[in-house]
Amino acid sequence: MIRLLLIESQPAIRRGLRMRLTLEPDVTVIGEARDGLAALWQASMLRPDVILVDTESTDMDGVRLIAALRSASPESATVILSLRDDAATRRRLLAAGAAAFVSKHECGDRLLHAIREAAATRAVPPARALPAGRLKPAHDDGTPR
Repeated sequence: MIRLLLIESQPAIRRGLRMRLTLEPDVTVIGEARDGLAALWQASMLRPDVILVDTESTDMDGVRLIAALRSASPESATVILSLRDDAATRRRLLAAGAAAFVSKHECGDRLLHAIREAAATRAVPPARALPAGRLKPAHDDGTPR
């Protein structure tokens, strides 16, 4: 099951997206936010698999929001849903760390594919390293050599 956080400032659009996403058997919307601050709080608390965000509808610059979301929930993948579909915007947001960019003009199946792909390839936080002195080779039986 893909756990998704939905970030969209327009209530009607947010409601429509939620309704469409809940029709999918493998997607569950675990939270919604209408602005960047609420999005950061929810991302840090809910730790979703995917964060779907319209960067133009929030109170933060898209690049800064993506960086802040990555910091708040590093294991979450961010999918951008945008009315702007120019190459410069797409490059800028993908370079900032978004897993995918979907134009609102090409929504629908493309959006669902991007969400599933992002969930499948999302960042996995590195394991905590043990101090070097505590590591032993697999063949070490504890006897001096």
